[in-house]
Amino acid sequence: MKDYLAADLRANGLERWRFRYRLLERPAYFQRLLRKSEYWSNTARTPLGRFVAAWLQLRTKLLGERFGFYISRNVFGPGLSIAHPGPVWVHCRARVGANCRIHQGVTIGEANGKIPVIGDDVYIYPLAMILGADVGSRVGIRAGAVVTKSVPDDVEVAGIPARIVRADRVTTAHRPSALDGHQRLDQPGEALVPERR
Repeated sequence: MKDYLAADLRANGLERWRFRYRLLERPAYFQRLLRKSEYWSNTARTPLGRFVAAWLQLRTKLLGERFGFYISRNVFGPGLSIAHPGPVWVHCRARVGANCRIHQGVTIGEANGKIPVIGDDVYIYPLAMILGADVGSRVGIRAGAVVTKSVPDDVEVAGIPARIVRADRVTTAHRPSALDGHQRLDQPGEALVPERR
């Protein structure tokens, strides 16, 4: 649990947890509760442990509803960064790798009986939808994109339905911890560095 908590803090640009973040960093506070709920739900073996797990599940659910986060346990890998409070819907059986940056209005859901599996270092801009499609690693999904077909590694996609708009190979991963909520992945000198062929 400590590794996940530390990775999430780094992804949100925070060095260590402080009590004031309960008010000032609401997404980070939700993530902290989510990770604790995951840990206790996965490891509880005693009646007391199961009580703590149930209590944390309830707190996480209520806080998530307050902030508009509908995210189940054990979906995201370490390094999750939720940019802002606001609606985020994620299917309970979706699987997302490490270092995901996710913005408001995003939906990760089922389509045609398929549930998304998403790789590492993925940046999901506001209002994007991933519906029943797998997504590779080091991918940018631009604002408003609707992804319905699998996306390979090292690309950016946009549009409805989403299509590849940037297919450069990437030598530096999308690192949410290096970005703030207003930077783009394709700004010069930032997370994307195309490899010359």
